[in-house]
Amino acid sequence: MSRFTAPLALRQNTNDVSTAAARLVDISKPMRQVRALATRAAAGDAKVFITGESGVGKDVVAQYIHAHSTRASKPFIAVNCAAIVDTLLETELFGHTRGSFTGAYRDRMGRLEAAHRGTIFLDEIAEMSLQMQAHLLRFLETGEIQPVGSAGGPVRVDVRIISATNRDLEQLVATGAFRSDLLYRIKVVHIHVPPLRDRKEDLPSLIEAASTRTGRQIRFTESALQALSRYRWPGNVRELQNVIEQAAWMTESENVDAPDLPEVVRLASTEGLTPRRERRKRLADELYSTLVDGHYSFWGHIHPLLLKRDITRHDLRQLVSLGLAATRGNYRGLLKLFGMDDGDYKRFMNFLAAHECTVDYRQFRSPNPIIIRPASIGLPFEVHDSRKVTRRSTEF
Repeated sequence: MSRFTAPLALRQNTNDVSTAAARLVDISKPMRQVRALATRAAAGDAKVFITGESGVGKDVVAQYIHAHSTRASKPFIAVNCAAIVDTLLETELFGHTRGSFTGAYRDRMGRLEAAHRGTIFLDEIAEMSLQMQAHLLRFLETGEIQPVGSAGGPVRVDVRIISATNRDLEQLVATGAFRSDLLYRIKVVHIHVPPLRDRKEDLPSLIEAASTRTGRQIRFTESALQALSRYRWPGNVRELQNVIEQAAWMTESENVDAPDLPEVVRLASTEGLTPRRERRKRLADELYSTLVDGHYSFWGHIHPLLLKRDITRHDLRQLVSLGLAATRGNYRGLLKLFGMDDGDYKRFMNFLAAHECTVDYRQFRSPNPIIIRPASIGLPFEVHDSRKVTRRSTEF
């Protein structure tokens, strides 16, 4: 091992990982299959590739595998590849030497070296640039790292790689956005974590666990549990935990009733009484609200919902119409509004055309600024012209 100093806040305490791994709820058959496969993966040292929608608990599965492996006493280091600027990701993973670039005031150990004899979890691996993919592929082939700016020899490390994504890597390979040789390297054991809507049997245990973590003594009434059960949970377990925490701190008593739940969840319990056309309109409003609030992204949530037929083409057209009303018919303005990168314009337009969801922008060309606020949730966005969308400050 090298003389490099370890970066701060990288290592997770062994007890913390074990505690997180214990949150793997497997009442439902799909999750029992996930646990069984994760247990088999933990017994070996093969690379593990975890897929699933955002918020399903891919990180919990990774922690479970580490906690039940022979590496359990060694570091478990998680890296969110989407949260680190691409120009810094190389130094984060491989480390750097003092003076290798502006601001490099000391030698710094990379996360791969810090995870020696342990596990590194590369979350959102699909967000890596092609250049970073090449660097990672070389490490997987040789087991050696070369810190940025180092004139010495490479450092050999022993690290188990667990990676995860909520995107379709096969599709990214087909478009040239992801290397096929890297996919073959990381996809040895494949574990797919199903969305929460496909494992509603897990809801009671997940609700109980989330309630316990709030530190408050709360109990959900039957009507509240029914509302939680009817909701489709597009944000999966992460959204459920957020809803439980909101309810725990907003209710004035120990009993959480349906009115104490967020409106988007309560609406699900009245769908049977609402005309179909009105339900579809509310769904588009809710999806639009979560997009512009930054809770969802188009490619991470709306795209898979349409492909899995959880929303219809009509829903998508309504969603696009809401966005075009806000941008005054500017399709490029939808990129920022819907949480997409500037370079996604062509991909976005091709997707809409392929699914016949393109909306005529001319009907939204208006000389006056437009503020879109679905009835369900107030939105923090105001449009001043067709090229600029700004976030409105809010006070709570």
